[in-house]
Amino acid sequence: MAISLYDGSVNSYLQTLDAVNGFLDRGLSHCRNNNINPEEIVETRLFPDMRPFRFQIQSVVHHSVNAIEAIKSGLIGLPGERPLHDYAGLQGLINDARSALRKLTPEEINAREGADVIFKVGDSERLFTAEGFLMSFSLPNFHFHATTAYDILRMKGAPLGKRDYMGALRLKA
Repeated sequence: MAISLYDGSVNSYLQTLDAVNGFLDRGLSHCRNNNINPEEIVETRLFPDMRPFRFQIQSVVHHSVNAIEAIKSGLIGLPGERPLHDYAGLQGLINDARSALRKLTPEEINAREGADVIFKVGDSERLFTAEGFLMSFSLPNFHFHATTAYDILRMKGAPLGKRDYMGALRLKA
């Protein structure tokens, strides 16, 4: 089975980002319908030593948009300082990520097949191919953080199911 770099990354990111957008909307509706301040969710953690909901959404953006930028530039590091977004700001981040990825063309991403990507943290560098970076680092991190955000909303009682997480399936036309 052959799959293009674009289909394996951009289309996968968009499927889940669209789903995250949907479950953020459903989470907000749940808050409004149950007199819950959505800002309470922003700092909610699944467990005390885990990062809050805000970090999960910011990481979904980092591991999609910034991962694609890394494929194009050949370099990625840890995200910089992250602003303290409110719930609406987090929704805006997801929408901005969706817009940025929709502007990409298959040709510009597929042209980077086999290209080097360096993950740099301090003095440490890890060398990947574009495919290896996406499949073994970026996509697993992306899904981990999307799932954790989903789980926090479920923990707060938002009426979500697996279909809300999966998003629109890419069915044969």
